[in-house]
Amino acid sequence: MACGFGVARGGARGYMPAPAMTENSTLPILFVPDKRLRLKARPIGHADGDMVRALAPKMLATMYAAPGIGLAAPQIGEGLRLVVLDIQPKEKPDPMVLVNPEIIAESHEVATREEGCLSLPGQYADVTRPARVKLRYLDLTGAKREIEGDGLLSACLQHEIDHLDGVLFVDYLSALKRNMILRKLAKDLKSQQRG
Repeated sequence: MACGFGVARGGARGYMPAPAMTENSTLPILFVPDKRLRLKARPIGHADGDMVRALAPKMLATMYAAPGIGLAAPQIGEGLRLVVLDIQPKEKPDPMVLVNPEIIAESHEVATREEGCLSLPGQYADVTRPARVKLRYLDLTGAKREIEGDGLLSACLQHEIDHLDGVLFVDYLSALKRNMILRKLAKDLKSQQRG
């Protein structure tokens, strides 16, 4: 897992069409150790509606271009509780936009899955999380929605909501493993900057 604008499509999950890709439609993604990735995002209010409706398609375009299956607003420097995701972008695009998502139930059963992150490019590790979760959120029309997920969807939802609270997947690892990943990332990013 490394998730043109009109009105959101109807349906229980608050989908929107995949945005048309243009040069100006993608946004820069922040990389660790950028301190903004560790800040808790603020809830989106009614006054933020226009900004969020303009930002969501750009976030989707950025996620698809990266490529990834989820992206949280803090990853592009916006301290808002906004997540976009699409767990099958190549097979059957099904983009989702979640405003102010919150986990309201999770299973006692856990599952371990390899995770990666657009803010830690090229770095992966096994992360153990609740196997199933239930979320409450708003769609882009302001309607209240709920979604339940297991498997990849559950992991992606939890991973992206963690970003809204300044938590990264490496925080679930041992200090030794986390430091190895962060050192490798720093080396890779430095090497890319030179090249």
